[in-house]
Amino acid sequence: MDEGLSALRSVAHPVRLRILSMLTAQPMSAAEVARELDLTHANASYHLRVLRDAGELVVESEEKIRGGTAKRYRYVVGGDPERPATPGKPEDLVAWQLATNAEIVRRLAHRIKGRGSSADIEAWVSPETWQRAMDSITDAMVLLHEEARPPRTDGTIHVSASSQAFVMEDPA
Repeated sequence: MDEGLSALRSVAHPVRLRILSMLTAQPMSAAEVARELDLTHANASYHLRVLRDAGELVVESEEKIRGGTAKRYRYVVGGDPERPATPGKPEDLVAWQLATNAEIVRRLAHRIKGRGSSADIEAWVSPETWQRAMDSITDAMVLLHEEARPPRTDGTIHVSASSQAFVMEDPA
């Protein structure tokens, strides 16, 4: 992989975003990812390798299957602790955001009626209010990551949650 490719740029692909979401709940092999996302095994392997090279996945285990070795990958929320994060360039952030937007649009096409939430705001608030909001958003996203279950587990519902929150530069 190109050394200049940041972790942020590596996930800037709709398939890779879906892989990361799936691998939050359980480690999976390339064959399992391929079946779940209706990809070829080679395509799933390629995307897993890109994510692993960028430090977004760790190899949870390896098992012998029909004379070969299958690696089971797991998503590490926040990146591989063994590898320091490399800050993305502005164009990497834009590529990631465009991929994320495309993935959210894909998910919206599968939305069912019922309770949900969608919100947007650009405002000025006190630092204390901002911190309270950031803590709440972080708590919610950590909860969802920690409680994620394998696809189609009995007693679960298929959900989508995305978050963007940041301090903006004041206009000149």
